[in-house]
Amino acid sequence: MIYTVTFNPSVDYVMHPTTLDMGYTNRSTAEEMYAGGNGINVSTILTELGVDNVAMGFIGGFTGDFVLNTLQQQGINTNFIRLDKGNTRINVKLNGIIMTIINGMGPNIPISKVDELFTRIDRVSSGSTLVLTGSIPSCLPDDMYDMMMSKFSGRGIRFVVDAPGDLLMNALAAEPFFIKPNNHEVGRIFGANPETPEEVLPYARQLHEKGAQNVLVSCGGYGAALVDANGEEHVTRCPPCRLVNATGAGDSMVAGFLAALDRGWSYGDALNYASACGSATAASNGLANRSTIERFYSSLKHLLADEKAHAGEEVVEVVETDDDSEA
Repeated sequence: MIYTVTFNPSVDYVMHPTTLDMGYTNRSTAEEMYAGGNGINVSTILTELGVDNVAMGFIGGFTGDFVLNTLQQQGINTNFIRLDKGNTRINVKLNGIIMTIINGMGPNIPISKVDELFTRIDRVSSGSTLVLTGSIPSCLPDDMYDMMMSKFSGRGIRFVVDAPGDLLMNALAAEPFFIKPNNHEVGRIFGANPETPEEVLPYARQLHEKGAQNVLVSCGGYGAALVDANGEEHVTRCPPCRLVNATGAGDSMVAGFLAALDRGWSYGDALNYASACGSATAASNGLANRSTIERFYSSLKHLLADEKAHAGEEVVEVVETDDDSEA
């Protein structure tokens, strides 16, 4: 079973204004509302792909009711802790010519409620996967992920961490099963500016050597790179797509990678499927549905096959030239 934890869920209120002029009244042509949060996004894609999972975290107030009802209507298993005070935050996303986002702060989470979450996680069985993703609310310790992994280490739980900066680096000591930074986050960690999958591989290797078993680094439109649990390196491309909304693309990659491994696929194939999931969401208004994901995966397989065939032709041409010169 896969469990996702979202410390600071949200109601994502997406508006489509025709103008965005400060100091004036601006009007929207359409609006949508989604249950948001990194862990929730992972659970949504996993459920869409038919992978059993449970979404955990904290909700509060009428906005928390919206999140819970939305997830349940989508068939997602939930085990959220309800806060006695405060409301789940609202993130306003103004999707105009340039996307502008205003994220709410979220409610205060008492330590007693964190203890309740730990009690529920304590019932998670060996062999399960615990996905820790997203930022930590300011009311909680910065090293919350590290604390959780330390507390539940030695239990046979596979930890997945998708978090920025120190949150990620502090998690490496617990040897997480899978981490997924992007190329910009890797660049900030190592003081570099890698862009392509080939450029991020040396840094992914260093993160692997520091304790992470599988290191998947997303590189936007360039594709992604993976150093797997066996120490082998893989790169993949991004299937052709028109960017609509990048929100949730990274979470979709996490879900796709886990879903592929749940099916018994190889690490290389899991990387390709993760790339397809991320691209499918980037090309969708919200999170991608299964049919879109499968279409993008098919497109990516054809792209990679064409690249492989083209590379093989180039090798043959070089060999033939060498043979002629020797004759």
